[in-house]
This record gives sequence, C-alpha cells and structure tokens, in this order.
Amino acid sequence: MNVKIIKRSEDYEAALARLSALMSLDPAPGSDEEEELELLALVIGDFERQSIDPVKPDPIEAILLRMDQRKLVQKDLVPYIGSISKVSEVLNRKRPLSLPMIRRLHEGLDIPAEILIEDGATNVAVVEEPPELDFSRFPLKEMRARGCFGDVNARGKELEEYAEDWIRRFMGGLLPRKDELALLRAPLHQRGDRQADEMALLAWRLCVLRKAQQAEPSRPYEPGSITPEWLRGVAKLSAFSEGPRLAQEHLARYGITFVVEKHFARTFLDGAAMLDGGRPVVALTLRHDRVDNFWFALLHELAHVSKHLSPARPLFLDDLDRPDAEAMEDEADAIAQEALIPAQMWKNARVRSTLSSEDAVEFATRAGIHPAIVAGRIRYEQKNFRLLSNLVGKTGQVSGLFVAAC
Repeated sequence: MNVKIIKRSEDYEAALARLSALMSLDPAPGSDEEEELELLALVIGDFERQSIDPVKPDPIEAILLRMDQRKLVQKDLVPYIGSISKVSEVLNRKRPLSLPMIRRLHEGLDIPAEILIEDGATNVAVVEEPPELDFSRFPLKEMRARGCFGDVNARGKELEEYAEDWIRRFMGGLLPRKDELALLRAPLHQRGDRQADEMALLAWRLCVLRKAQQAEPSRPYEPGSITPEWLRGVAKLSAFSEGPRLAQEHLARYGITFVVEKHFARTFLDGAAMLDGGRPVVALTLRHDRVDNFWFALLHELAHVSKHLSPARPLFLDDLDRPDAEAMEDEADAIAQEALIPAQMWKNARVRSTLSSEDAVEFATRAGIHPAIVAGRIRYEQKNFRLLSNLVGKTGQVSGLFVAAC
C-alpha cells in the first residue's frame, strides 16, 4: 500500500483508477485492500475539494424533480411563477427566474435557495428574508430610460416582476440599512401641499450614491473646514464660465463629493446633502437649470453639510414635517445668500434702485460673482421674474457641463 497526497492531475487519474480496481475486488473488512480503499477515498476527496469546482445543481432540474416527487403539473406552478405561459417559458429556459419567483418556490416547494439562485452575487439571505422594500414602487420606467438597468426592454408587469433583480444588481450593496430607511418612510413634503414620492426619492438618492462612490475625493473631509470665508471663495468661482466644474474639483480637494443627478418625477427636489460612510456628498438635480439657481442651491447644500449634517442625521432633504426642518432651511438660505452677496455690500447697491443691467454687471464685477446671481437676487426681491432676463439667460446653462444620467 502506497497512498500519497495528490498534487497533480495525473496522480488524480491514477488514484481514481486504483480506487475503481479496489472497489471491483470487494475487499474483505479489515484487509489491507479495504484500508487502502478508504485512504484513497480520503485523498481523492481532499484533492477534489481544493482543485475541482463543485457542480452546481441546475435550478430547472431541481424544479422538475420536485414536480415529479409531488406529482405536480405545470398549472400547479402558477402560484409560484405566474401565468401558465410564464411557467412554460421558465421550464423551457426562455425566461429567467426572478427573485420573487425564487422566493415563492423556496417557500412553497421547499427547494433550497442556493440551488434556485443562478446569480453568484446574490446572497441566500436575500431570498430567505422578506424584502424591506416594495421594489415595484420604484420609478421603474424612468430608471430603465436612464439606463440604470442596462439594455433591459421589459415593460409593464414584466418590469415589476424583475424590479428587485435589476435594482439590486444596479445598486449592489448601496441599498440603505433598516435604520436609514426610516428617514424616507415618513411623508416628505416641499413647501406647500405637494407630497413627494418617497420611492422616487430613494431611487434618486441611490443613483447619487452610485455616482459618488465612483469619484474619490483627494483627502478626507475635516469638519469645520466650511467657513463663511470658504463659502465666499466657492461663490467667486461663479465668475468663470466653467465655474460649476471648478467648484466640483474644489470641493473634492476638501473631501466633499459633488454630483449632478437629474430629479425623478414627483420628487420636486433641487438637491440634497448626505453622508456616505462619513464622507459628505452634495447632489443637485438642476431642476431649474440656470446659473443663479445652481450657485444658490450648491451653497445652500454646503451650508447643510456645515451646520446640520451628522451621523445622527446622515441625510438632509426638505422633509418639512420635522418641527425644526423649516428653521434649518431658513438658516441654510441665509448662509447661501451671504456667501453669494454679502449683506454689507448689498445694502447700498445702486442696482437695487435702478434695476438696470449695467449696474447689475458693475456690482457683479465688484463682488467677483456671475451677473446672473445679481439678477436672480433682484428678481427675487422685486418678486418680478421678468426683470434682467438678459443676464439670467436661458435654461440649460449648467447641465451641459455635467453628465446627469444614472
């Protein structure tokens, strides 16, 4: 008897041949041959575990086996897969199993989840635990149109059936934890009576996080680095035609990630500030795609980062149901206004009485900011949004500098 650890495929083949020969001899209990057979089985098994990928059971074969065991026919699978046509397509490998299908088959027919899951990135726990979200309530059509799901062309019920699969695949591990979900379950309102779609807000937030994690800042963020002087310096970048892009680069140098992500329908959202693993992320939708609105919204969110964002409150949206939220919004507005146009300069500005384009440009030059910001302040104070339209310009001035899709 000369049994050795198997290290090469040639040794493995020889060991298998010897094992087969010994088994055909049917060795007597306690004999040298039986002992050799047992040792060979051990070393062969050890080599296979280390060197040979296990054969994963086929999910369709597993379903067919369970049908045979329980004397089921195709119509018996309708509660688990859907219509009889869907059952036929799944069993004929023309339609993949969705996560909801897998979950129902696992619970109803007691087929192990690990056999039904074909996507190696999907954790068994995802199937065995009830989903925290109703994925069908996401803005699926808009997400598909943005390319969030790749080349998917599904529509209607099929889009809903595979929503969980596509969203989990798109976002990977970015879906928020249970405690973070609570931030979005309460009704979220803008000023007035418009109620935001919380699932659309969540989709937008996840798209933002996905972009943010693709853009590493130059260094960690240091709390307290956002000062009035620092914000004033950011505001002065508005004087450059590439100002918004320069602001993005400037923020990155201070550990703040800035991204642009188009809003989803029924979110009424201009922007948000949030934490991603301790890193501040500022995101704007450019819903009002003008220079003046961009700079006010950016500085408004940076004010939230400085004053209101913390591990205890890792997301700041306009959820004005909170008693203190409106006060925080007003504070952020005041900080943004002061950074863009210091009150002392604005107090005696001639343009406030003349309302002329020439005086607006002169003041903007003196303040080191874009004339559209001065025009925007005049229009806001006068409650006349037809004034100085030549300085405010047309919409679409900022979005061209950024890629806003998912």
